[in-house]
Amino acid sequence: MRRILGVNTWVWTSPVTDASLPAIAAKAADLGFGAIELPIEQPGDWDPHRARDVLAEHRLRAYVVGAMAPGRNLVAAPASEIVRTQNYLARCITAAAVLGSPIVAGPFTAATGRTWRMTDTDRAEAYDSLRASLTPVVARAEREGVRLAIEPLNRYETSLINTVDQALDALEPLLGPALGIALDSYHLNIEEKDVAAAVRTAGRHIAHVQVCGTDRGAVGDDHADWPGFLDALDDAGYTGPLNLESFTGDNDTIATAASIWRPLAASQDALAARTFDYLTRLQNDREDHR
Repeated sequence: MRRILGVNTWVWTSPVTDASLPAIAAKAADLGFGAIELPIEQPGDWDPHRARDVLAEHRLRAYVVGAMAPGRNLVAAPASEIVRTQNYLARCITAAAVLGSPIVAGPFTAATGRTWRMTDTDRAEAYDSLRASLTPVVARAEREGVRLAIEPLNRYETSLINTVDQALDALEPLLGPALGIALDSYHLNIEEKDVAAAVRTAGRHIAHVQVCGTDRGAVGDDHADWPGFLDALDDAGYTGPLNLESFTGDNDTIATAASIWRPLAASQDALAARTFDYLTRLQNDREDHR
């Protein structure tokens, strides 16, 4: 199965804006990508109607991702904070509908980097609270024809949902046409004992997939079993894009948030190009052997 390849604007900048998007979209298209992930760090950073026109010019499919900045929490937080987070996600969903993005993906549980210890009872209560907070957001997504995709993160970035099994436990019974799971190869590599098995377990609930090398660098310059990963996605029935999510170390805020302490490639363009070339060759080879 051949999947479209995409790239997140975080590879080059943070936040993306109306001013910076045209050059980034042109670069992504020139490198060969067919899709682009647009993060909404703060609503208003970029206009969805303008972005739609820019992406159409370069024939790029749009995928919206959200960011759980400090103060964005759906559990273990004051009611006013939960409402603000729900409103933020509603704006992400509306932007996606304008853009034609079928997905809004992100770690939509608690602020990234917020961790705390939980007993089994605490965890069950947190998952109950999460489902209650998500219910109106999922209903909003369903009305607007968008699917929310919640991403498990590694243990250093959250203590709520680290694995596919935890995601399935936390998100039932909301999983369905308006809610799925976003898989990020970086977090899978840290948390799953068997990445391919975890992908197959997620199965039909996979709504979105992000990829990068195991060091957050280029795909293919690392120790991951990428042929096995694609085989598992085939078995799971996932037909969506493979979107590169990495980060620039040139921006102090994003470099600190993503722990980018050294260059991950000769340049950010090289990181994106190496990923595109490797995944293109891998998909070509897989087709040639079928």
